[in-house]
Amino acid sequence: MKLFYAPGACSISPHIVLRESGLKFDLDKVNFAEGKTDGGLDFKAINPKSQVPTLQLDDGSVLTEGAVIVQYIADQAPQSGLIPAAGTMERYRVQEWLNFTASELHKNIAPLFRPTTPDAYKEIANQTMDRKLNDLERHLKGKQYVMGDKFTVADAYCYTVLRWTPRAKIDLAKYPAVKAYFDRVAARPKVKEVLEAEGLTA
Repeated sequence: MKLFYAPGACSISPHIVLRESGLKFDLDKVNFAEGKTDGGLDFKAINPKSQVPTLQLDDGSVLTEGAVIVQYIADQAPQSGLIPAAGTMERYRVQEWLNFTASELHKNIAPLFRPTTPDAYKEIANQTMDRKLNDLERHLKGKQYVMGDKFTVADAYCYTVLRWTPRAKIDLAKYPAVKAYFDRVAARPKVKEVLEAEGLTA
């Protein structure tokens, strides 16, 4: 497998899951300005959406969309415990939190660090983020991870989006359970490996 990524982007999430899974994989960094990868490939030919994360499988087929990619990776390494078995209620709970992160956190925080976003819209997005972070705060109280004591793919995605809060001028100290959770995930050895590999440790 090969993960096409951009440092600090939402591709951090599958990068974490790949390292936590123990599966073998390659990395290829995307230069969006040139439309090429570090490996010299035409990225748009690989993924016409021209977005990361993009996962190329060993047979050459391509999978896109982060919340789907992390589930695929985890299913290739069931012994890792990164996702519950398909068809179980626990699996649907993980999917519930993947969707919450995608639709409520990711989509609302992104406009806050986009220079073209109108100030009036940023105010709305800030109010929405406050509500959603309070939802997450209530859920995480008394828990180590989103699903309880077990780290899953939902945590890889949630952590990735929470990394952007400084850029969005959101202070996680207002949400102590979320802040403790963020620090807990950040301290995982494989997460540290990802940040080092992407040059994000400075």
